[in-house]
Amino acid sequence: MEYCIQYSQLHKFIFILSMYMYFDSKNLAFNKDQYIAITAIDAHTEGEPLRIITSGYPEIKGTTILEKRQYLIEHLDNYRQFLMYEPRGHADMYGALITEPCTENASFGILFMHNEGYSSMCGHGIIAAVSVAIETKSLDMPKKGEYIGIDSPAGFIKAYAEQTDNQLSVSFENVPAFVEAVDQKIAIESLGTVNYDIAFGGAYYVFVDADDLHLSCEASNSQGLIAAGRAIKKAVMADYDIKHPLEEDLSFLYGVIFHSKKTARSASHSRHVCIFAEGELDRSPTGTGVSARAALLTKKEGLLIGEKVIIESITGGEMTVSIESTQDYYNKKAVIPHVSGRAFITGVHQFLVDGNDIFPQGFLLR
Repeated sequence: MEYCIQYSQLHKFIFILSMYMYFDSKNLAFNKDQYIAITAIDAHTEGEPLRIITSGYPEIKGTTILEKRQYLIEHLDNYRQFLMYEPRGHADMYGALITEPCTENASFGILFMHNEGYSSMCGHGIIAAVSVAIETKSLDMPKKGEYIGIDSPAGFIKAYAEQTDNQLSVSFENVPAFVEAVDQKIAIESLGTVNYDIAFGGAYYVFVDADDLHLSCEASNSQGLIAAGRAIKKAVMADYDIKHPLEEDLSFLYGVIFHSKKTARSASHSRHVCIFAEGELDRSPTGTGVSARAALLTKKEGLLIGEKVIIESITGGEMTVSIESTQDYYNKKAVIPHVSGRAFITGVHQFLVDGNDIFPQGFLLR
């Protein structure tokens, strides 16, 4: 039997994280009336960055996590821009905003942001946020069988953590993942005929066999992969109408995942390179992406419940995914994926926006 680990100390969570800032605004010599100040802890999961905002945001209104996401889109998008864009971020930056819980068994809510807007779910973000919370002692290490409940826009997430040999291991049980379409074809001028599948793992992805297209999934081909991913995403969006069976807010194509059997390690099943949002390249195997791939592997390769698959990334990071169970999800055959990975704190920050800054919302150059 599993138990939910209950926390009603969201403010303690944010407060303790803020205490890890190297800079205290009280000790900085600036006119506070002239500046917006936001604090954050940066981390990475298997190479993919996450900027966790710990203070400085206005109130995020809404009773559900999807309502809060919509409020960010309509009222506070300038904050996303100056944190994700240059000169404070970059074209591939990723962020997370912690909120109060919205459901009974959740410890906190989480909203994700990137160069284009706000994603519905992020596996590397869940792993990093839980790792940072435990490393900073903002959340207690859960006991065996306990989970940390998290409200995400895609649904309720159960996260688990354990400490072995001075290494924190974090995993999560994702929302139901399912196959949307298989063996589709589309003609793209720069690539020819592209065969693809579509699957959902908290977000919708197009899956393309890179080996079939003779596309290298090595870091040296990152710009080629970005260009191909953007072309495929644009073409599929124009050709295929995605409708989530429950939430209209989730009815959009998030990214393209190239998979390849050319791996750096023999233990790896395959390599993923995910091109998402506005041409971002995921440095990790993509937590929601490996969840969606697990649904595809169940359908196309007969992946069994409990069978573990290691998927590596363009940087050499890796995530392990297995199927916890299967279920019917609004007339779709779905699987419950369990995903694990490693996250590490990389920095603590206090970001400022001068009222006279000529680039208050930042900019993007690739």
